[in-house]
Amino acid sequence: MHIDLTGKIILVTGASRGIGRALAEALAGAGATIAAHFNQSREATQALAETLGHDARAFQADLAEPASCERLFDTVVQTYGRLDVLVNNAGIALSMPLDVTTDEWRKGWDVTMAVNLRAVELLSRLAVRHFQACGGGRIINVASRAAFRGDTPEYMTYAASKGGMVALTRSIARAFGKDDVCAFVLAPGFVRTDMAQDFIDKYGEDYVVSDLALNRLTEPTDVAPLVVLLASGLADHTTGSTFDINAGSYVH
Repeated sequence: MHIDLTGKIILVTGASRGIGRALAEALAGAGATIAAHFNQSREATQALAETLGHDARAFQADLAEPASCERLFDTVVQTYGRLDVLVNNAGIALSMPLDVTTDEWRKGWDVTMAVNLRAVELLSRLAVRHFQACGGGRIINVASRAAFRGDTPEYMTYAASKGGMVALTRSIARAFGKDDVCAFVLAPGFVRTDMAQDFIDKYGEDYVVSDLALNRLTEPTDVAPLVVLLASGLADHTTGSTFDINAGSYVH
């Protein structure tokens, strides 16, 4: 099956590295125009945009700040005239052991929720309104298996933020399907990215792989093909669904 996304405008948050970069490359490879979001990695993202082609461009925003999220969305729409697909991929995972102070815990909780959930809700809200006015669109949210099976004690906040993302996505799918707005969740397990490296360094790659049904760690490129399919509209009747991309380490 050949998927052609030519003419589709797709915003990918956290596109400078890891899963986000793999998604941007795969979507552009299918012909899409990518609005590649970054926070600090300006040079890397601008270089990525040049390689993607199809008038891809880099867009900066601090997703912890609501005003910055709004500017990001408005700038992308102003630049291209519309948006067809929103991919909420950007996220953070802060290690917060049980013995941190309450102030440290509060700061970590606040920034995790701001980036992983509040920004996703705000960008999704803006996207829904835009899609309602423009004939429909798709939202693809990258959550985690941790939303369903939980996580280690130091990453409970991360798991909670991803659980909220799942509920948000299902609500969007149920509420706005009649407006041709579809929403999907991806639930990766451990993926070989910079964000996962701290856990891998602490527990070892053998420990991570031992939890999988397959004999190798998931790579960012393993996530990308499904996102291309969901962005195409060929799987719209799965709206509201969660797709486990975690090598069988959690099946719900």
